[in-house]
Order: sequence, then C-alpha cells, then structure tokens
Amino acid sequence: MSRIGKQQIEVPEKVEVAFANGVFSVKGPLGSLSKQFRDEIGISINNNIVSLTPVKIDMFSRALWGTYASHIKNMIEGVSKPYEKKLILEGVGFKSEVKGTDLVLALGFSHPVIVPVPSGLTVKAEKNVITISGIDKEVVGQFASAVRALKKPEPYKGKGFRYDSEVIRRKQGKKTA
Repeated sequence: MSRIGKQQIEVPEKVEVAFANGVFSVKGPLGSLSKQFRDEIGISINNNIVSLTPVKIDMFSRALWGTYASHIKNMIEGVSKPYEKKLILEGVGFKSEVKGTDLVLALGFSHPVIVPVPSGLTVKAEKNVITISGIDKEVVGQFASAVRALKKPEPYKGKGFRYDSEVIRRKQGKKTA
C-alpha cells in the first residue's frame, strides 16, 4: 500500500482544482496547470480535499498511486508558490547571461552555448549564479538538469555547474616525486 497515496491532499483557499475526462487541472494565483492521468487511479474531490484510490489492486496501479499523489501535490503547491533551483557556475572565464528568451553561456568552448528557455520559466543570471523558477516542478528540474549537463562539475578543480546545495567530492591531483 502506498503511504503517500493514502494521504488526503488539502487544497488551499486561493487554489481551484477540477478533474474531468482524465485531466486534472489546478488554477491558482500564479497560473494554471493541467495534467493527463490514466484511469487506473480514481481521483475524487470533496470539500477542498483530494483523495486517490486505485480502481484495481495490481502492481501497476499500486506504482501509479503514490506517483499521481505526488504529482497532484506538486501541482497544487506550484500554483501558490513557485519552485526554484539555483545553479552555480565555477571556473575561470565561465560566464552566463540571459538575452531575451535565451540563456547564453561561455563554458570554455570555442563558441558560446545558447540554451532556449522554455515558456513558463524565469531565468536570472547574476555573477555566475543562475536561478531558475517556475510553477511546474517537473519543467524546472528538467531545465536545470539540462543546463547542468552542459558542463558537469569535475572532481579536481570543481569547475562546471553544480546545484546550490550540492557538494563536490574533490580528488587529490598527481603527486610529484
């Protein structure tokens, strides 16, 4: 049984939720989100409380139960308070700036790397700290991951992108004889 799926999800005052034809939609002060859900899990909304129950008990529906509960919880939380990820760019000569709807990065390659920012996200670059924020947790995390993958932190000098709370284990360099 899913511990997360069993919990009832409370809906805040300023947030409206609706479920029809397999589409769960959330509307709040910061915007609206909607997501398609399969019919293996029954979703019911009563008195600003969302509850989920599996239609039949099998491995697949038990796996979806907690996943769908977390998705709904993240959607409700996102329309009331935006999600935020911070990336720190370390290295001599590495630069980042936002030009229009593009993130322009100088990562030591022969050319600048231009990454288009998805709609719904706001990106700020200040002194090699890139802040990504938006109402959809999945999109924020996916974009932050894609930017980090351009130059992962290396273990000898720590150059590259790292998350704000990430600790890079450093290796000792070559020893001289």
